[in-house]
Amino acid sequence: MARPVAPPGLTLLMVDVQDVFLRALPAAGTPLTRRCAFVAAAAQLLQIPIAFTEQVPAKLGATNVAVRAAAGTKAKVFGKSAFSAFGAEGLGEWLRKQGATHLLIAGLETPICVYLTVLEAIAEDFEVTVLVDATGGRRPDDFPPVHRLLETAGARLLPSETVFYSILRDATHPQFRDFTTLVKQYA
Repeated sequence: MARPVAPPGLTLLMVDVQDVFLRALPAAGTPLTRRCAFVAAAAQLLQIPIAFTEQVPAKLGATNVAVRAAAGTKAKVFGKSAFSAFGAEGLGEWLRKQGATHLLIAGLETPICVYLTVLEAIAEDFEVTVLVDATGGRRPDDFPPVHRLLETAGARLLPSETVFYSILRDATHPQFRDFTTLVKQYA
């Protein structure tokens, strides 16, 4: 019997990875942009459903082109004005339709939109893993207290490679070789 590519119920939620926010980050967001693109590509490879949120896209622009392209054509995009991703019209229904039970969360900004999204996801009974190397914000000094509160609330905080290698479990996984190519490509 063939192994599933990824555990059922797992969904990637990419929060507000828009150029306007990436440009405000240290080093103009280049390292974070690459990590978010890696996460999107890995999720796409492992057939994990992907949703993007965009904060007021008509004014602030769309998701970064490279990150969006890495996710493939099946990823869903939700506009929002609320800081939590759960304020995006249709996101909750889409997650239920996907059978989502565990959210992998990446994006911007850790102390605002990511923080509020994680808390609301937990309140909605989702398991949550924050991909800490694929989240960021303008002020890294804000991250430690936010991370502590998110862990206290029940979220897991892990690097993306830890999560994706845990999904693969061993080198015999059918996507292992392609995944290691992604790891090298986005190193």
